[in-house]
Amino acid sequence: MSIIEWFVFFLIIQVIHFLGTWRLYVKAGRKAWEAIIPVYNGIILMKIINRPWWWVILLFIPIINLIMIPVIWVETIRSFGRNSTADTWLVILSLGLYIFYVNYILDVAYINNRSLKPSTATGEWISSILFAVVAATLVHTYFMQPFVIPSSSLEKTLLVGDFLFVSKFHYGARIPKTAIALPMVHDTIPIINTKSYVFDDDFTKKDVSFLNLFQLPYLRIPGLEKIKRNDIVVFNQPADTLRDMNDFHPDRNYYKPIDKKTNLVKRCVGIPGDSLEIRDGYVFINGKRPKLPGRAKTQYNFIVNTNGNSINQDLLVNRYGVREGMKYRDGRFALNSEGAYILTMTDQESELIAKNPAVVEVTKIIQKKGVPGDVFPHVASLGWNIDNFGPIYIPKQGQTVEINKQSLPLYKRIIEEYEDNNLSVKGDEIKINGELTNTYTFKQDYYWMMGDNRQNSLDARAWGFVPFDHVVGKPVFIWFSWEQNAKGINKIRWNRLFTTVKGDNEPRSYFVYFIGALLVYIGYNQFRKRRKVNK
Repeated sequence: MSIIEWFVFFLIIQVIHFLGTWRLYVKAGRKAWEAIIPVYNGIILMKIINRPWWWVILLFIPIINLIMIPVIWVETIRSFGRNSTADTWLVILSLGLYIFYVNYILDVAYINNRSLKPSTATGEWISSILFAVVAATLVHTYFMQPFVIPSSSLEKTLLVGDFLFVSKFHYGARIPKTAIALPMVHDTIPIINTKSYVFDDDFTKKDVSFLNLFQLPYLRIPGLEKIKRNDIVVFNQPADTLRDMNDFHPDRNYYKPIDKKTNLVKRCVGIPGDSLEIRDGYVFINGKRPKLPGRAKTQYNFIVNTNGNSINQDLLVNRYGVREGMKYRDGRFALNSEGAYILTMTDQESELIAKNPAVVEVTKIIQKKGVPGDVFPHVASLGWNIDNFGPIYIPKQGQTVEINKQSLPLYKRIIEEYEDNNLSVKGDEIKINGELTNTYTFKQDYYWMMGDNRQNSLDARAWGFVPFDHVVGKPVFIWFSWEQNAKGINKIRWNRLFTTVKGDNEPRSYFVYFIGALLVYIGYNQFRKRRKVNK
């Protein structure tokens, strides 16, 4: 729904609230008209149910209001003596309409200064959990979100099994677009494997569905900074097909809300206004090869010819830093049929391994220029592939580009899907929203996201530009890390616990300092308790 439609919906809710509660307001010693004035009626209701005024703010925060509204329904009827379990279930299952019955049919009296303490242990337990979920959802949605690295696209910088804290406030917290969803769960509920949100994902974007109406307009709280070149960014995959993320189809027939698309983490190699080109695997921005941060270690696939001689695996890992090969079986680096290793490593590591006596030759695997690959914009005549790509302009908000049959494939998805225009092409004529045009002005910024594991990353080379409204946040801290193939206590990567993500030097663990601070805090609390007892 648009902002105007949501405003009308809000007014309708105010009328329903007035009709269902005005007599209860009067019985509580208030005026009937106080039940009709938006926001003010909420503040008065909080006084009636003996709850703090700032609860009204929680009613306007998406997702959190799904918890708070039923709580206020229950608190309202309890303020008029309806405390039974049956009353509680009736008001919840009727979506609050039971209040009409209490308001018009029952002869109830207002209980002033009622006890707010739950009458049973179960009630106290439920109350504690509800408000713990509210607090956690606030933090999760607007400040800091936990995230786990699922793939090796940023290998050596971020490892598979790293658990991150992703800042929402650096680039600005995004207001949840999906208004009806389970708190703190992304698109699927674990274990039961069902959707966490109310949405009909069998429909295309243009189909009209009642459930699709409850989508909020895109809104974002102003951030502390803008995305800079080479920042690591968490974002929603623009071309999420609702299937397995490796089953990529750019011209899909499915639609998924932005905030429920698959979360990915990549490095932003190009920012709005940049011209990007990839030459023999190396990224060039505005004609120059940029200097990467010290922790950014780009990797490529190499053929290491040994004429069938094997290289000790420990040597590969410990001396040359090789972590994973394209052919990797049973924890061992495998030889191919020609007696050569195919390994994924940095240029520096390839130079080191070339000095090994068992190595005859090291060759980087590069797709030749002009040989088309399955890359964005999926036009074979361009001759682009993952190693030789572009040049391509990264759109900037407010900038205008020329649109013709040659350039249209680059910006077609932006015009139609990301910026919600009606595009039609007939011969050489291009119409946007019914008007003939040969230019287009972008409504938002776009970014180019790639993995450091350059030839083993599903990234912008597959789906193209990432709109700013798909940006989730900035990874700032690794709080835990574990190695899936290790055993026992060795599964924990101790040197990565409590390390920062950004920096030029090797990551430094602050875990010992955290434990020290925790022990001091516990000791201080024990000291205060003993001191209080002694007094």
